[in-house]
Amino acid sequence: MSTSSVSKGCFVFKPSAKKKKTHKKDSLEDYFSHGCEGAENSEVRFKLCQDLWDQIKTDTEVLQDELNRKILDSLLDFTRKCSSTRQHSDWASQMRASEIPTAALVLGVNVPDHDMTFQSLSELLQQSVSPHVASVQAKECGALKHLMKRVLERLMGTVVTVDDEEEEEAEQIQLHKSVHCSLNTLCDWYNTKTKKSNTVSPGKKRSSPVKDDPQQPPVVVIFKDFEAFNPKVLQDFILICSRYIERLPLMFIFGIATSPSTIQHMLPHSVSSLLCIELFQSLSCTQHLATVIDKLILTPHFPFKLNGKVMQVLISIFLYHDFSVRNFIKGVQLALLEHFHSQPLSALCCKKKEALLNVMQLSNSHLERIRHLPSFKRYVEKQEPQEQGNLLTDDAHLKDVCQNLIKDLRKYHKNYYPVLRCLHTLTSSLPRYPLGKQVRELHLICLEKNVWENEDYQTAMKLLKMLAKDELIALLQRCVETLEPVKSKKMKSALVQLKDLLAKLKQLDTVAAETPPCVEECITSPVKNLQKKTDLFQLQKTLLEMNESRRAKKLSPFEVLRNEALEFMDGLVKSHLSPPETQTLYEVCYYTSSATVRRHLNATPRTSIQAALSSPYYYLQNESLKTEDGTVSNAAPDICIAYKLHLECGRLINLYDWLEAYATVVSAAEGNHPDSEHFGKVEEVKHARFIRSVSELEFLGFIKSTKQKTDHVARLTWGRC
Repeated sequence: MSTSSVSKGCFVFKPSAKKKKTHKKDSLEDYFSHGCEGAENSEVRFKLCQDLWDQIKTDTEVLQDELNRKILDSLLDFTRKCSSTRQHSDWASQMRASEIPTAALVLGVNVPDHDMTFQSLSELLQQSVSPHVASVQAKECGALKHLMKRVLERLMGTVVTVDDEEEEEAEQIQLHKSVHCSLNTLCDWYNTKTKKSNTVSPGKKRSSPVKDDPQQPPVVVIFKDFEAFNPKVLQDFILICSRYIERLPLMFIFGIATSPSTIQHMLPHSVSSLLCIELFQSLSCTQHLATVIDKLILTPHFPFKLNGKVMQVLISIFLYHDFSVRNFIKGVQLALLEHFHSQPLSALCCKKKEALLNVMQLSNSHLERIRHLPSFKRYVEKQEPQEQGNLLTDDAHLKDVCQNLIKDLRKYHKNYYPVLRCLHTLTSSLPRYPLGKQVRELHLICLEKNVWENEDYQTAMKLLKMLAKDELIALLQRCVETLEPVKSKKMKSALVQLKDLLAKLKQLDTVAAETPPCVEECITSPVKNLQKKTDLFQLQKTLLEMNESRRAKKLSPFEVLRNEALEFMDGLVKSHLSPPETQTLYEVCYYTSSATVRRHLNATPRTSIQAALSSPYYYLQNESLKTEDGTVSNAAPDICIAYKLHLECGRLINLYDWLEAYATVVSAAEGNHPDSEHFGKVEEVKHARFIRSVSELEFLGFIKSTKQKTDHVARLTWGRC
């Protein structure tokens, strides 16, 4: 498009509405084809990575639907109730004509997760309640006319024109049938739609009057991010809609991230009184995360694992940044991608049968990689000298051993997670949660070191030895329920022993299980004396006396069984909750680079920008830009040259000196001889390029204008990456 003007200026042309933005995402296959470690089995690793990627996506979507099922069902019941009430003749008596049914859906501050919830809600509403559902966001509804236009377009499925639309946009929509932006238009369209649905075929008779026919579905408008809307726009829209409520069965759903009191803050009483509001509270994001970790990560069915540091990075980002479960899943997928891309032995990170098959297909280079793994070196050191020689020289023997080691790793995971949940069942019932309230907290402790060497674990075991009979039986019963679905041989044996202990506890006579009165008096009397004494020496003396009296007393049958049960659980913990680093070939399944995950997810924009401006070659991959460290090629982009020159200046930069230096570098890039007449001369084009570069640096925050000197700018950043 061309223009003519008597003055110079900047003209903005709106893009055509027909052109749609098509952003082609790099596929996993493209990522694996660039710089992949161990390219000889990259296709196998790519397929495994893609399968696990799809499994994560499918499982999280199913889990999301299950977690949101309760609140979505409540919303559906609410919309059905309002719709059925609207169709009865006593509508005016049950609800004032100006009241609009409104559902206030409190979803929490994890805004990135809201899209999936609203998508599921829209689909369910369209399937079971009403086909007339429109979802709007604040960023596309800055003014009332834009809000009206978006609502009408998404309900009617046609182009809607506003009175002050520009001619260019009007020309672009001439090919479409357009309607006027008004609720009158929506009412006429709705009446036409409902009449069509109520029309009876010529050969049939209507069995009841039109008013009794339940063919008037509600018109649902969903405000995804209620807090982000302009309050004035919302108020005007609600006031207008309230005047059409008798002709149009409108219904609103407000997506609220903070608190229901937001409605009172944004809408005055004169407007909120026009709404019949019902509150709906979704599951908290922390509960959602706990469920995702429990179902997706803490399971032996998913072969890919995260070590403690990577898990801690992902959980820290969740807790201290956005509370987004969706972003947490993206972090897991990123770790998955990095693991299969950088670890050639990740071809063994799959299901058992497939992993055993892949072991036999390992090349000589892969076998050498196995021999250099730290966990395998420790395994070799524990073997006999002859076996060590076979492992280091005989490839066929190494493959057989690796198959057995892979089987052992699978067995470790099958036993680890049930015992982890049993230990969490016992310790989460204790005061102050010595080993964490959530199972993921206990999992992080177990990943770090031997959990039984932890002081908190020893404290927890002491507290468990003070449990009453009913409490202990309830906890052991939950442990039995945890172990019952497990098919591992060791867990089946543990289940039999645990059931035997539980049966003995239930058979104990209640009177025999209680502490004898004389012993109880000996125990409680020091406690009474303890409450009276405040001297530190006397306090220590009393505590020692209490400890000695407990050691000296004879244990009751219940206390004997309680100690036996806790010793049994302690044995399970010591047998199956050792850290994964103690297992041979754990590197195959565990991703350990927490720094990579943090660098990708916790990006530092300034560092990235400075790196790009200082070393453009690493981003543009142009050979002419490759230079020695600390220098920038004269063929680099203008902004890189201007940035490099500004680093050589002090707090204030003289624009003219900066321009001359820039012109000199650019002249060298153009191939001009240093002794020529035009070398370093400031031409109009160079001047314009320099001004653009300076403006870009100002926009990025590296410089700013200053009032100290009119021909100078102030430098804002110091130091280099």
